Amino acid sequence: MKILKKISLCLLTVTIGTSLSACNYNNNGTNKDSIKNIKIGVTLYRQDDAFISAITKELEDVAKEKEGDSNYKITINVVDAKGSLTNQNSQVERFVSQNYDVICVNIVDRTAASMMIDKAKSANIPMIFFNREPVEEDMERWDKLYYVGAKAEQSGEIQGKIILDAYKSNRSLVDKNGDGKIQYVVLEGEPGHQDTLIRTEHCIKPLIENGIELEKLSDEIGNWQYAQATTKMNQWIKEFGDKIEVVFSNNDEMALGALEALNNDNTIKRHPLVVGIDGIPESLTQVKNGAMIGTAINDYKYQAKVIFNMAYLLSTNGDISSVEGLEKGKYVMADYSEVTKDNVDIYMKSK
Repeated sequence: MKILKKISLCLLTVTIGTSLSACNYNNNGTNKDSIKNIKIGVTLYRQDDAFISAITKELEDVAKEKEGDSNYKITINVVDAKGSLTNQNSQVERFVSQNYDVICVNIVDRTAASMMIDKAKSANIPMIFFNREPVEEDMERWDKLYYVGAKAEQSGEIQGKIILDAYKSNRSLVDKNGDGKIQYVVLEGEPGHQDTLIRTEHCIKPLIENGIELEKLSDEIGNWQYAQATTKMNQWIKEFGDKIEVVFSNNDEMALGALEALNNDNTIKRHPLVVGIDGIPESLTQVKNGAMIGTAINDYKYQAKVIFNMAYLLSTNGDISSVEGLEKGKYVMADYSEVTKDNVDIYMKSK
């Protein structure tokens, strides 16, 4: 009997030991005791910006997916500067004091990056800027500064091409008053933002190159925001009425704001063509139903993956030069894609 008790006790000891050992492993077989922490701080100029919100959500999703396949616990801490550079500098300072591995910045003022760069540099914490590109002089301040964005000139040219193709297909669809030229307005983003300047310049380029006469009725700053665009569009409707044939918008949020003004007005007989940039879900729906003639997809999923891949490599002493599309050792610029009613279903499914 004593012998049986000893055998049972031994078996129980082995079983408990095995269970405890098994508890120290993740589903992927990684020993929990070997898990290391990666802390990535993300500060946004405005979290309520639709595109910025989309790219941030994707960044968090990519991090969760990677965490399940690695021996790292990955923390993504997202904070909102609410349009205040003072807030953002304080947020960067907090990330530095808490010894984050990488700091990602969607900067409030692209001309005022020096203070946060110096803080990160003094602590040797790499910094990845995205969507809002600091001026070149600031990007050259340190060799551990990176930028992920998209080709702004390409987005503007896609807008122009969408209108050009419509003009070639059915001139009266664009030149609604039949005077042989296109009257247009431009809803511009934020003053000083590189995308505002470049998109505004390049949206008419394909039309000019094809010899189409243009007449700019007005351009107004909408700061990327829906409500401001609605206000500007209401003013234009009162001032120009049916003269407006095309609305070029530097982003989709403002394009949607312009649509609200147009849809709520009963004085215009011929609605202008509205074209945006970004490819947010709401704009794709408007392209599908014909309210918007098109947009240029700003691939937030690709950019989020690049940002995370960079941050992960920098946190784990990986080879940053292995990042696909890296230019000059610090820039990744994504391509835009043209979206019209003809191909919008493809992009709606992918979203």
